[in-house]
Amino acid sequence: MIAYVGPDLPQDLLAATGACSGALTWNVDRAMPAADRWLESKFPLWARSILQDWSDGVLDGLEAVIFSRGDDAAQRLYYYLCELRLQGHIRGPEPLIFDVAKIARPSSVMHMATAVRKLADRLGVGGEALERGIVETNGRRAAGERLAGPGGSICLLSGTPPPDGRLHAIVAAAGWRAAGLTLAESWQHPGDPVDEASGDPFAAVARQLHVSPHGSRAFFDRAAAVVAEAQAAQAKAALLWFAEEDEARIWHLPAQRDALARVGVPTLILTRRDWRANDGAADEIAYFLKELSA
Repeated sequence: MIAYVGPDLPQDLLAATGACSGALTWNVDRAMPAADRWLESKFPLWARSILQDWSDGVLDGLEAVIFSRGDDAAQRLYYYLCELRLQGHIRGPEPLIFDVAKIARPSSVMHMATAVRKLADRLGVGGEALERGIVETNGRRAAGERLAGPGGSICLLSGTPPPDGRLHAIVAAAGWRAAGLTLAESWQHPGDPVDEASGDPFAAVARQLHVSPHGSRAFFDRAAAVVAEAQAAQAKAALLWFAEEDEARIWHLPAQRDALARVGVPTLILTRRDWRANDGAADEIAYFLKELSA
């Protein structure tokens, strides 16, 4: 069995293995003594929880875990785990890294295709199996995704994907519906369809990953994207929540704030926040949404 950490991973290839258990899970509310010993404080809590599980032997049933270069924390965690295993401090599955290339030029697409082939070779997936994985994953893409829970007006959750459903629960407690993906859901999002029967399934997967707007390293207009999300969800409000350790997405906040204001979507901005949402976020969100409802 294998698992993975981070965005921009080839979901079609992972499906083709028939042995992928999905994204690793975490518990951001527990004590993490091993992570406290080996990781700097700037690692997000989900990464610290993964290292704690690795140290505790929770992941020993896995053969390998694939890390994405599309997320800085995931990439850094990969190198830490490699070094800790080399020094004999931890055991567990083999960490693997998947290169992500997003620059809009042919060499970037070629680099991504090489990365897909390299990972496929390591996982023992040939062209025919990958083609079947593409068809299977395209079926998942066609099924779509749930945008919001039942009841109330819709509030878009954007910014840093939260570690679990706690922000969604806070929005629901205020009588609204929350639209937006958690961190694990964003990693598992299969993106747009991949070309079937293309003659080169590895290149087809690479092309899809190269232009995917998911992940912090993608090149696209994030201000226009958040407006499109709000309009698609018919959101009456938006929450731009950014974790303390998120040093990539925060740069797009001013443009996203202004774009939402131009289309008349009231927005609450919460920056440098704690992953556990125990910093007063619940009260701030509740007050904001109840004021809109009044």
